[in-house]
Amino acid sequence: MICTLALPVPLRRHFDYQIPESWQVEVGCRVKAPFRNKDKIGLVIEVKTTSEFDIAKLKSLTEVIDTQPIVPPAMLKLFQWASDYYHHPIGDVIAQALPALLKQGEPDQLKPTPLWQLTPLGLQAEPSQFKRSPKQLIAWSLLKGKSLTSSELNLAEVSSATLNALAKKGLAEKTQQQALYQRDWYTDFGLSETKPELNSEQAVAVASINSADKFACYLLEGVTGSGKTEVYLNLIEHVLSQGKQALVLVPEIGLTPQTVARFKSRFNVPIYLVHSELTDRERLDTWLHGREGSAAIVIGTRSAIFTPTRHLGIIIIDEEHDSSFKQQEMFRYHARDLAVMRAMREQVPIVLGSATPSLESLNNALTGKYHHLSLKQRAGNAQHARHYLQDIKNVSLSAGLSPQLMELMHKHLKQGNQVMLFLNRRGYAPALLCHECGWLAKCQRCDAFYTWHQGDNAMICHHCNSHRSVPYQCEDCGSTQLVGAGVGTEQLEQTLAELFSQYKAVRIDRDSTRRKGSLADYLDGIQKGEYQILIGTQMLAKGHHFPDVTLVGILDVDSSLFSSDFRAPEKLAQLFTQVAGRAGRASKPGQVVLQSHHPEHYLLQDLVNNGYQDFARSALTERQDALLPPFSFQALFRAEATYANLPLTFLEEMKAIFEPYVQQYPQIELIGPMPAIMERRAGKYRFQLLIQAPNRALIAGLLGSCMSEVEKIKSGLKVRWSLDIDPTDFI
Repeated sequence: MICTLALPVPLRRHFDYQIPESWQVEVGCRVKAPFRNKDKIGLVIEVKTTSEFDIAKLKSLTEVIDTQPIVPPAMLKLFQWASDYYHHPIGDVIAQALPALLKQGEPDQLKPTPLWQLTPLGLQAEPSQFKRSPKQLIAWSLLKGKSLTSSELNLAEVSSATLNALAKKGLAEKTQQQALYQRDWYTDFGLSETKPELNSEQAVAVASINSADKFACYLLEGVTGSGKTEVYLNLIEHVLSQGKQALVLVPEIGLTPQTVARFKSRFNVPIYLVHSELTDRERLDTWLHGREGSAAIVIGTRSAIFTPTRHLGIIIIDEEHDSSFKQQEMFRYHARDLAVMRAMREQVPIVLGSATPSLESLNNALTGKYHHLSLKQRAGNAQHARHYLQDIKNVSLSAGLSPQLMELMHKHLKQGNQVMLFLNRRGYAPALLCHECGWLAKCQRCDAFYTWHQGDNAMICHHCNSHRSVPYQCEDCGSTQLVGAGVGTEQLEQTLAELFSQYKAVRIDRDSTRRKGSLADYLDGIQKGEYQILIGTQMLAKGHHFPDVTLVGILDVDSSLFSSDFRAPEKLAQLFTQVAGRAGRASKPGQVVLQSHHPEHYLLQDLVNNGYQDFARSALTERQDALLPPFSFQALFRAEATYANLPLTFLEEMKAIFEPYVQQYPQIELIGPMPAIMERRAGKYRFQLLIQAPNRALIAGLLGSCMSEVEKIKSGLKVRWSLDIDPTDFI
């Protein structure tokens, strides 16, 4: 017998091994096999009796780790589809999809939970024994009559030293409790709170989706504040009542604590989270609970799409347009597209929700490929905010704030409301400038300038993350007149502290929320009214509900109006609509002020006067005229090296391999090789070769025919290169 393995190596092929006699090996099991003088753990994807290779030369397996398959067949088929579609090695696909501990050979079992309990001697103890040890008395009192975990005792401020002291006296002991799967959660399923009544649009959406008993893809296009989350909750209630599981994908789990809290307060069922801050053990436990059916709801970021389920009932993608669903390194998959394929294979409905749907999803809905549901009215008594464009040419600004905007801020703050200011630039200033000669502090490794972070007294490149101290003198002329060029969130916060000293401001960006739990604390403070002025980047724009925010000021989006990326207008429109949607979400009317040096720009005029829906449909027409996605399909080769000639030579040789095929199919375009928008990044010169065609089959045919030749190009050994199917980023 022979088995075909997927090994965690960057090679686009399978590997055959002989199975020793009497060994039992099944598809979906992990095994150890020799590979280049050492053993690797691989996953069995086929068991057969023949091989395309000489059987006598095949190596034998060295160990079988699992007696039963650990990966369900449906997930194996999804992995194979992803490998084929993205032209990525199957072993690497599986390696990125599985929890780290499984790849290291850990058993696919829940780890027993360590518990502290009193010994028989401890149960007979008296409080008087602890007169000189008040901390031990607290621990003894807590453990009397029950067993507790170390974390539960730590919350009560009982240290491990105290517990060890009790154990040394023979009064307490540490035991193990086997963790169990709660597969019967649906037997006493019920709601933990009274749910609000749906409006007519929400009710229609819920009824339409609940009527689906097999695969159907729904685009839920709802304006900001229209109650999409309430629709999700009602859909999940229907699924849970049938004993099925729900998989919910969100852009960034840390940015949506309110959404997670709503799920937990609505349903008294096991809810598990998947995100990057989990430990390896927590990630494996969540994966196992999903596979065994004891996770009623799994909420997570893009990698959650690889969580197996026993009885999947629905998949929901919140903010489906968000760019964070696209993996930009190694295995470059799009979680939204994988989710649609998974839903189709497992025959369950999938809901793509957004106030600003991607043009790809919107086109699929308008052409009938997806079902299109709209929520045009805001939930409750909330009214749509009024939008204003403000021309700031020749206007004296204070840290990016115009006098008119500051006057509006005073007005709203005096009424007891909150004001939100959006500035998508971290740090104190985007660049450091010499006031005498015009020198700018440029990153030595990138085609970019350092961002000045005054709080850290450092200059940081936001592209390669290199740090350096702030110079005292200009490196060109020696002048000490160094000033910040532009405005960042740090500078804005500092200025507001002077101009609005009677109000408390909070800054929310990657720098201010580095400490674990700080974002949740800030958001809680905003909800309680502790802060009146909210300053933030995109972190503050995604999905938050701030009922007291009545004014939103958008300070600087002009740079996006003239980008070389054809997706830039779409991204700007989505960002503007999402940020503006934070205003007037409750009964209070809202205002949105967009400052611009180019208020006459057609994109801004369209967004302010007609909204995202009108913009998106116009943008689709432009894309169609230009034969750009979603009316064409793309594959992007990226190559980088320390010297510019190396990636350029490699891509030129690659293009030469493609050209005979393209001559047979002239609908395929080869664009490049050309420098990336940022040619030099992190010390590497970067070049790109773009393939574009009117349908996916042409690109798949080209790559399927030519990739084996591409991998033989010798100059490819001197560069780092990658293939990105359906690219969303050209930087």
